[in-house]
Amino acid sequence: MKMLVVYDSFFGNTATIAKLIAESMGTADEVKAVRVVDLRPEHLDNLELLVVGSPTRSWRPSASVMIFVQDLKRSQLEKLYVTTFDTRIDLNTIKSKFTRSLIGRGGYAAKKILKKMVKKGGKPIVEPMGFLVDGTEGPLHEGEKNHAMNWGKKIREAYDTKP
Repeated sequence: MKMLVVYDSFFGNTATIAKLIAESMGTADEVKAVRVVDLRPEHLDNLELLVVGSPTRSWRPSASVMIFVQDLKRSQLEKLYVTTFDTRIDLNTIKSKFTRSLIGRGGYAAKKILKKMVKKGGKPIVEPMGFLVDGTEGPLHEGEKNHAMNWGKKIREAYDTKP
């Protein structure tokens, strides 16, 4: 296995996105999607590309994802191409201008995860991505499953053409 998608999920939406990304990146021998609580040290052996995903909770990634990223060693990340994704509520569906403003300023999980991974030496391969969820528990917004598969293909193309 060369590629790994690590994710956390509360209502199943982020898990669905993670599995679709992994599926579109390559064969089961090349890439796996693993929930962060099920991750074992051997999942990180011989890894070349790491994708990390989390639902956005209070403007940040889940605690489990942040602990995973914090526990990664610089020596592990310096060898890896990395990118991140999150699931989030569509700002356009929130009626309160104040709440939209708070969320707009607070940000989303994906950029925060990527920033920590790059700071520790990870090499970004594609820009982080957000996937929309209807309401706080879902379901996924229409078209997001295709969006996830297309983004996974983009990651694979970038990986195949890396310098």
